[in-house]
Amino acid sequence: MPSSRPARALSVAALSALALTACGSSGSTKAAGPGPSPSSATGGATTDFAATLKAAKGQTVNWYMYGGDDTLNTFVNGYVKPKLAALGVTLNQVKITDTVTAVNKVLADKQAGTPSSVDAIWINGENFATGKQADLWECGYPSSLPNTKNVDLTLPAVANDFGLPVEGCESVWQQANSALVYDSSKLTAADVASVTSLFAWAKVHPGRFTYPAPPDFTGSMAVRTFFYDTNGGAANFAGDFDKAKFTPAADKLWKRLNELAPSLYKKGSTYPAGQTDVEKLYANGEISAFLTYGPGAVGDSVKKGTFPATTREAVLSVGNISNYSFVAIPKTSPHKAAAEVLANVLLDPASQLELYTKEGVFPAIDITKLDATQQAAFKAVSTSPSVLPLAALTAHAQPELTSTYVTSIEKGWKTNVLQK
Repeated sequence: MPSSRPARALSVAALSALALTACGSSGSTKAAGPGPSPSSATGGATTDFAATLKAAKGQTVNWYMYGGDDTLNTFVNGYVKPKLAALGVTLNQVKITDTVTAVNKVLADKQAGTPSSVDAIWINGENFATGKQADLWECGYPSSLPNTKNVDLTLPAVANDFGLPVEGCESVWQQANSALVYDSSKLTAADVASVTSLFAWAKVHPGRFTYPAPPDFTGSMAVRTFFYDTNGGAANFAGDFDKAKFTPAADKLWKRLNELAPSLYKKGSTYPAGQTDVEKLYANGEISAFLTYGPGAVGDSVKKGTFPATTREAVLSVGNISNYSFVAIPKTSPHKAAAEVLANVLLDPASQLELYTKEGVFPAIDITKLDATQQAAFKAVSTSPSVLPLAALTAHAQPELTSTYVTSIEKGWKTNVLQK
């Protein structure tokens, strides 16, 4: 199963260092609004998409993105690349392991005052926040993309990226919802009803459950899910970071996770480095349950025989965390027009349908905005019995915390759980 769900977050140390450097380089945080983007003879962003298409012809767009998902790589190079080629744009997928690699490069290029080889980044969360603080992102163009008409821009998770207003500084392209994946021959519906029942099952069946070490994107989500459950839900932590509220809430979480640790894989003496490692443990039958950000792709793994046919999904009673992935265009890109064309192609209903059908990634566009034929095509996509329908995943979706909460949880987990 693909493990790439939204772009990988920065490590806590890297994020802190980058944020400090960004503050030092800019002197202040510029509030980038959703106003018109500048145009230029070299193919900069424009509010006239016909002019953008004209400027983009002959350009190559270097798209920096996580490259560890073979199915997604096939979508990018086998579907998106030909679509762009037909418009006169060459797509070069630059595969990276961590999004921080691309953000650091953009920051260095800005500080050097040189054009960047980074034209677009698959991004969200902490990485977007860091770049916005450093005034790295081109803003204003999403409203000029023709296919943005298919997006519900009023959705909180689309208008805000981990609590930070997007303000036209990135274009959405994927929807992610978390879920618990489990082997129904090993766990019952009662076992997966809540975090409490899951932990109780884990204590009776030691070694059969684990999660990746934050700041792995999915590992961080798992810990945030446990944080919500331990402290009465997401609503209690809406808005800006509140240290007085966070500290006692986090202490309760660390206590609970330390009590769970001896029941985890390898007795919690070590945690998988990433989601791919967790999925391999499940595929090999070494664990029987794990949390995922890519529930739609589970059916493909079952179909291929990688996961057992008895694989099912559940949403724990606390709800599941939902967010969107975006494409950001650096101001230092010399090929902004081509990057905008890429962002528009990704939002095309046909592209979203291809991504949904082949990758199991839920659409970022609002299906109800499409015509009847297009809506029918999405509804006709066969759903594996192993996969929960989108409606079940979105019914109890919980918002993301602001990036300061996220980094505080990741740092605190390392100090108070991993190093204990």
